[in-house]
Amino acid sequence: MAALFWYSAAMTKLSLDRILQSQGFGSRKWCRQLIADGEVAIDGIVITDFRASFATEGLRFTLFEEEWDYRAHLYVALNKPSAIECSRKPSHHPSVFTILPEQFTWRDVQPVGRLDHDTTGLLLLSDDGAFIHAQSSPKRHVPKLYLATTDEAVDEKLVQALIAGVQLHDEPSPLAALSCKQTGEHQLEIILEQGKYHQVKRMLAAAGNHCAALQRIAIGGLTLAALELEIGEWCFLNDEQLELLRN
Repeated sequence: MAALFWYSAAMTKLSLDRILQSQGFGSRKWCRQLIADGEVAIDGIVITDFRASFATEGLRFTLFEEEWDYRAHLYVALNKPSAIECSRKPSHHPSVFTILPEQFTWRDVQPVGRLDHDTTGLLLLSDDGAFIHAQSSPKRHVPKLYLATTDEAVDEKLVQALIAGVQLHDEPSPLAALSCKQTGEHQLEIILEQGKYHQVKRMLAAAGNHCAALQRIAIGGLTLAALELEIGEWCFLNDEQLELLRN
């Protein structure tokens, strides 16, 4: 297993009710009831004693005839649809947690940064505070690649303005893209590392254009294309994918 600076596998034994609770399947009282009802099996054997303890590393269990791997922390990638808010308490649109398993809410999974309700694409979520901080801290300079569709046609002047930097009214100095290239008559790919509020949209407006649609297609070395997620689909990230985020 790769040695990642934010991640270490649990090397311990826990009682079965604590295992289920830690994985987001409800309160300990509810988890004990599930066990007593014969809903939990390990290695094909139904376990009805909630006090039975198991090593958590590499543990796989069955609940309601569905297999689950024990995960000390969750690292999730979602291809976010439009008209979804990255909040537990949304204002005008459904929460992103309405399209994710309920146990994610029990585990206090949080979005790593946010995408606007009308912005689609790669969104990370986790219950690991160190990981969230490492990915969202401005000091880490994590590059994020966006595909922007514009109202007006893209030209070289627009591309160069975004690379040189544009002044936003509430920023002390101009903000510049790490890179920017035209990919279609009304499309460009832009890489940013600052993560300011509505940054792509505001930069395009300041450069004399308007953002009609926006999709995040990569974070660090992790690309949405490589994940092969349809809109609204999610997946757990493996060690190799987490390493792409680190590097």
